[in-house]
This record gives sequence, C-alpha cells and structure tokens, in this order.
Amino acid sequence: MDRVAVLSGSSLFDMLSNEELTAVAQLATEVRVEAGQILFEEGQLGDSVFVLAQGEVEIMRRDSTGTPRCIATLGPQQFFGEMSLIDKEYRSATVKTRTPCELLHLSSEKLTAFRRLHRDGFTFIVINIARMLSARLREANNKLAGA
Repeated sequence: MDRVAVLSGSSLFDMLSNEELTAVAQLATEVRVEAGQILFEEGQLGDSVFVLAQGEVEIMRRDSTGTPRCIATLGPQQFFGEMSLIDKEYRSATVKTRTPCELLHLSSEKLTAFRRLHRDGFTFIVINIARMLSARLREANNKLAGA
C-alpha cells in the first residue's frame, strides 16, 4: 500500500506538505479486514481515526428500538472515527466492513507524536476534522428540517 498516496487523497490531510504526509504515513498502521467485520462498536471508548485505502464500510447507529441502521457508506480515501480524537468520548456509531478493506489507523498517541514535530500539519488536520464535522452537522440539520 502506498500510504502517502492514500493520505494525500483524503480530505483529512488537505493542506499538508509532502514532508508532513510522509511523517503521518510512517506513524500509521496498516490494517486489513475481511468483509462483515466490526471495526468498532457504538458505545466503545475510542481514541483513533481510520482512513480507508480500499473497500467500503457501513456506519451504523441503533434506532429507538435498538435496531442497527446504516446511516452512511464510506469508500476509499474517506475517514471515520475522528470524533473520538476531538472529544475523547465513546464511539457514536458502529463501523462494519461491507467489503474486504485495507485501512490506515492513527491513534491519538501517534497524532500527538506528529503534533510535536509538525505543529502546522497537525493544525491542518484539526481544521479538516472541523470542516467534516460541520458538513455532517449541516447535512443532519437539513434532514431534520425535511430539506
């Protein structure tokens, strides 16, 4: 897997220099998972983000009856798990692989190490997370408003 290529195609790493992308790529852990596997469950404590290199995952939430519902499907170069990096809270959704997947995993510990050496790059990552969270909130607001 060309880690730098995967990261450079993900909006999570917009505005990072080649040096910063290479540094993040060296800190990332490659994960390979078969279809139908749970990567993490709603309610679990989280402290990491995943970037999809290959494959698809389903983001699932339980409805009022406790039935899991797919609320999004993500594909290559998209990321998930970022909320736990920001708020240090429990996972807000379950993520299940829809197909065999190759992912890059970054723990908060690894991102802290990156922050120590690349403050600007780390700031860009946080800005990119804020942008994605804002977009998701706008989408949810539109759905609630019936737009």
